[in-house]
Amino acid sequence: MKKSTIKHARTCVYNVNYHIVWSVKYRRKVLTSEIEGYLKDLFQEIAQEKEFEVVMMEVGEQDHIHVFASAHPKIPPSYIVKMLKGISARKLFLKFPQLKKRLWGGHLWNSSFYIETIGSISEDVIRNYIENQKKGDS
Repeated sequence: MKKSTIKHARTCVYNVNYHIVWSVKYRRKVLTSEIEGYLKDLFQEIAQEKEFEVVMMEVGEQDHIHVFASAHPKIPPSYIVKMLKGISARKLFLKFPQLKKRLWGGHLWNSSFYIETIGSISEDVIRNYIENQKKGDS
């Protein structure tokens, strides 16, 4: 059989799940409930446009974000973070110009982030952990 006659199915039957955490620059407590609501909608829009899924997102202590994301294995996790952080920072500064008064230099997010791959066994644990982030806020 010639190599050129072999057909390959390029399909994937699974996604990779990630728990991603990053903080506001200088750990400023600027992520109010109004901003959180806007971010939740914005992250869904970004994810849909960039072809990954934000399963859930919560703000912790008004200075950091937890995201549970799911994507096709061809999408690098760093791309997910880059899209969420970059687009959200630009749009937040436009919608909430008062943020610039608390954060100088034009940076909203800290440059670093934490990311872990989630297996199916730990998925419920991560969901509960992210849901409980909201309970610590006043």
